[in-house]
Amino acid sequence: MNILCVRFLLTPMYEAVLPQLLALLGEFTPQVEALLPDGALMDVSGARRYFGRSAVELAALIRVRTLALYGVECAIGAGPGPMLARMALRGAAPGVTRAVPEGPDGVREFLADRPVGELPGIGRATARTLCEYGLDSLGKVAAAPLSTLQRLVGARAGRELREKARGIDRTRVVPNSAARSLAVERPFPRDELDPFRHRRALLSGAEELGVRMRGEEQVCRALTLTVRYADRSTTVRTRTLPEPTAHSTALTTAAYRMYEALGLQRARVRAVALRAEGLGPAEHASHQLTFDPADEKARRIEEVADRAREKFGPGAIVPGTLAA
Repeated sequence: MNILCVRFLLTPMYEAVLPQLLALLGEFTPQVEALLPDGALMDVSGARRYFGRSAVELAALIRVRTLALYGVECAIGAGPGPMLARMALRGAAPGVTRAVPEGPDGVREFLADRPVGELPGIGRATARTLCEYGLDSLGKVAAAPLSTLQRLVGARAGRELREKARGIDRTRVVPNSAARSLAVERPFPRDELDPFRHRRALLSGAEELGVRMRGEEQVCRALTLTVRYADRSTTVRTRTLPEPTAHSTALTTAAYRMYEALGLQRARVRAVALRAEGLGPAEHASHQLTFDPADEKARRIEEVADRAREKFGPGAIVPGTLAA
């Protein structure tokens, strides 16, 4: 067990400490790969020998230190490779380390009954194709002939799919650092089923991100949506924006499209969060000129609204949907 996948349970209050949290992980091993918006992969093979502790024991120490130093709880998955560690994290509750059983038999048992959609790198279209042919679990995929999988998803993809379903992971932890970002979270007072309230929360978050970025003269290159459900599971989607922007309307449109693409039906949502990724100076960003008077009007109104908020407070001007 050499790989840990850590997810920090961050709120907007603590979003600024993500670089410090990654630095804390770096005290255990230099092999740390940031996973935006709120996690990291760690290769602790060297740390196990240095500290004389197992991966699970190191995970417990990491949880204690993040909570004691920064007040941030985390969930951790442990596995022999990055793929299995990520999958173990799916079932890890806050304050818990979930480890893949050791040995080939333990890995095979861990994967056997899992839906194919849980395998990292398997999209919805591929999962749907496999399920149509009865290959709805990783155990069935692992037992299927290689020629069958290659006929369904392609030669290279079929070979990789079969290896992953058998627990063979050729990926490695690639050390990097967290890119500068801003995030907002909108928790609901109770698990929310109403799509209108979901969209209203997204509108509120996109508006706040836009105001904050414009106030700092920043633009973002991508937007990440995180949806947390009643069972503590999450869905994360990232969309690269057509151009770097801090325009609230563009951020809201991107957030709505990601939300609609999830196809949530009566989902019990506990919170939604938006994170602006790849921040950079607004003065270095280019803007594609348009002949759309509505877009220019919206941007001029946005400038006036920002000046009013600066003078009278953040609640001075809000979209009508949020004022209701």
